[in-house]
Amino acid sequence: MAADSSDTEALHESTTSLTLFSPSKINLFLRILRKRDDGYHDLASLFQAISFGDTLELQLLQNDDENNDNTSAVTADEFTCNMPGVPIDSSNLVLRAIQLMRTKTGHTSSYFRANLIKQVPAQAGLGGGSANAATAMWGVNELLGKPATLEQMVEWSAELGSDITFFLSRGTAYCTGRGEIMEPISPPLPSGSTKLCIVKPNIGLSTPSVFRALDYDKLSTLDADNDLLPFFLQSQGRMDQVPDEYFVNDLEFPAFQCLPQLAALKQELLQIPGFDHVLMSGSGTSIFCLGQPNDRQAFIEQIVNQPRPAPATPEEESTTITSVQVFFTEFLSRPEGQWYQAPSTS
Repeated sequence: MAADSSDTEALHESTTSLTLFSPSKINLFLRILRKRDDGYHDLASLFQAISFGDTLELQLLQNDDENNDNTSAVTADEFTCNMPGVPIDSSNLVLRAIQLMRTKTGHTSSYFRANLIKQVPAQAGLGGGSANAATAMWGVNELLGKPATLEQMVEWSAELGSDITFFLSRGTAYCTGRGEIMEPISPPLPSGSTKLCIVKPNIGLSTPSVFRALDYDKLSTLDADNDLLPFFLQSQGRMDQVPDEYFVNDLEFPAFQCLPQLAALKQELLQIPGFDHVLMSGSGTSIFCLGQPNDRQAFIEQIVNQPRPAPATPEEESTTITSVQVFFTEFLSRPEGQWYQAPSTS
C-alpha cells in the first residue's frame, strides 16, 4: 500500500522537482469545549499522524530566460489528481497552499506543476486534504530554497484551514482553538509504536452536518488538559496502557445520530478480538481500531467481504453503508528538519 521510503522524499537531478509523502491523522481524543461567538467551536484534541496517506509530486516550472516575447511564459500553476471528484480548480487546497507560499515568500513569478496521487478518502475524519496542503507548503519552500522558516509556515497555514497546522508538527500535537493552535509534542510518539487499522464506510458526513447535530448535554466531562493529555503522553506510544474511557470523541454521538449505521459498525468492530480501542476519528466517518485483529483473514471476511443490505429507496442511498474499506497502518513521526516518509513495504 505504502511507497518505499526511498521514494517518498526524492530530490531529482535538476533540483526543481520532488516527491513527498502526505500522511493522514487520527484524533486520539477530541473534546468540544464551547461554541464561539464566530460560530466555530473551541476544541481540544491530541492529533497523531499515521502512515496511510497520499503522494504529492511537485515540480517548479521554469520560464525560458531566452524567451523575449513572453509568448510561452509560465503564468499559472498546473494540477492533476487521480481520484475522481477531487476539485482541480483554484478551490483545491494544494493550489491554495502553493498560492499562499508564493504570496508570503514574495516569489510571485514562481509557478508549479502538482500531481496528487490520492488514497485517503474525503469526508473520512483523517485530514487528507489538510495534509496535502501542508505537504505542498513544505515542498514549495524546499524548491524555492527555503525562504520561509517552519514557524512562519505554521503561522501562515492557519489561513487555509484548521487541521493544516498540525501536519507541520513532527507527528504528535495537542491542538486547541479551532484546531489551528498547535502545541507540538516533543518527542512525538514514535513511528511504528502502534499498529492500527482504519475502517472507512462508502459514505461520508460533512463536518458542518455533524456539528449541527451536536448535543451539548452529551459532551464528555473529562478535562483535556488535566485528565486526558497526561495519560496519553505517559503511555509513550503504548496505547494498550491507556484506559478505554480516555478515548473520547465528542463528535461520535452526533455523527451516529446522523448515520445510525455507523454506530452499528463500531459495535461490530468492538467484537473483533485483538483490538485494544475503537473510536471514530474527527467528524467521521472513519473508525480507527488500535491493535491488530487476531485473525486478519476472518476480520476481512466479516467486515469487508460480507454482503451488506442495499438501500430500500433512492432517498436512503446517502445514509446506507453498502461497503467498507480497511487500511492497515501505524503511527508516524518525522525527524527534525525532514518531511514524513512512508514506511517500507518490506
